[in-house]
Amino acid sequence: MIHLTWKEKPTIKKVKCVHTNAQKYMVNNVLTVGKTYEVKNETEEFYFVIDNTGQVGGFYKDYFQE
Repeated sequence: MIHLTWKEKPTIKKVKCVHTNAQKYMVNNVLTVGKTYEVKNETEEFYFVIDNTGQVGGFYKDYFQE
């Protein structure tokens, strides 16, 4: 259950949100366009960032720009 400690881990990098146009989910409730987020973990398809709720959430990489 390593995901429970991601919030306390050092930031890998920072990414900027470029859009919240999701087809299936309501991403605009937890991400703000133009805001920079701290990446706590990364996979091939997702960034795990601390979102606007203060929790770590996984989002597709296409919402962000490095």
